[in-house]
Amino acid sequence: MNGTMARMLFDHDHFHEFAARYTAAWCSHDPNRVAAFFAHEGSLSINGGAPAFGRAAIAEAARAYMTAFPDLLLALDRILVQQGCVEYHWTLTGTNTGPGGTGKRIHISGHEIWHLGADELITTSLGYYDAAEYRRQLEQGYQDPASA
Repeated sequence: MNGTMARMLFDHDHFHEFAARYTAAWCSHDPNRVAAFFAHEGSLSINGGAPAFGRAAIAEAARAYMTAFPDLLLALDRILVQQGCVEYHWTLTGTNTGPGGTGKRIHISGHEIWHLGADELITTSLGYYDAAEYRRQLEQGYQDPASA
């Protein structure tokens, strides 16, 4: 375990603040703010897809979601630090009104597994969410279980 991870194990508040700033970057609708949390040669992979390498590619991956969901909001659900990595759990809500959008509202949860460098920037992020449920919501919209 590197020094960054060891320190974070003992300083949950420090890491929670990092995750809160990352969440705010997504909510800012500025993809470059998201990319700034990554090392220059960092990578982001979503649901096992081809990774986006480098800040420019990571910004483009973020921009795709921000364009598809102009009202995108990301909520920090929780963080876990385990075995040299950090799990960042989130919930995304938004309406797919971007170009070619369905007009349907989504509410989907997922997580990213982060590896951080000594500079406390993300070197690797592996993101996951239920792709089948995401597609269903794009077609049919989100149904709040409380109102069903």
